[in-house]
Amino acid sequence: MAVRVEAAEMDEMWSFVRSKAQQRWLWSAIDHHSGQMLAYVLAPHEDAALAQLKALLQPFGLSHFYTDSWGAYLRLLDPQHHTVGKANTQKIERKHLTLRTRIKRLARKTICFSKSIWLHDIVIGLFINRYEFGRAV
Repeated sequence: MAVRVEAAEMDEMWSFVRSKAQQRWLWSAIDHHSGQMLAYVLAPHEDAALAQLKALLQPFGLSHFYTDSWGAYLRLLDPQHHTVGKANTQKIERKHLTLRTRIKRLARKTICFSKSIWLHDIVIGLFINRYEFGRAV
């Protein structure tokens, strides 16, 4: 059973496979108070990815979300339980900067890139599972 979490910060981070035209996004959610990673999804920049992330967050019993103003958040999150703005998403932005520094495939300007979506997701997923959850999958 998952631990109850009151509020979460959610954000997405851009990367690419083979060329910048083939975009891939890391959607993640962290505990707003502790900064602990709760869940993540590697997917296109579409509403379905946020729906998948929301499904992974359901066991935590979240009552509030903090996000930026990306349209998917505005469409899929209940406005009564959703706060938009940079003031409450500083922890997740910091976590994404750390991931960008440690995983060169997530860097904005790099010569290190994946050649397949499968390999891209495996490399990033293994790193996040080891670094955030303390286990290799």
